[in-house]
Amino acid sequence: MQIEHDTEQQCFTCQLDSSQHAFLSYTLHGYHIDFIHTLVPESLRGQGIAEKLVREGLSWARHQGFTISASCGYVRKFM
Repeated sequence: MQIEHDTEQQCFTCQLDSSQHAFLSYTLHGYHIDFIHTLVPESLRGQGIAEKLVREGLSWARHQGFTISASCGYVRKFM
């Protein structure tokens, strides 16, 4: 599974098959990032996809030196 970071759309995404994708979205406010939503299609949940997206997003944010918050409850579990 390859995760792409779309800075323009402020999200991390992965294409799961030809018609389905998962994402982790965020907002930036200066040097503060807020992870706001994680979505994995219902039929593909329970496979660790959301966890991989969150770990990638948090790793990137830490590497950038951002302060981090999570409006998304799923992301809060990792913080």
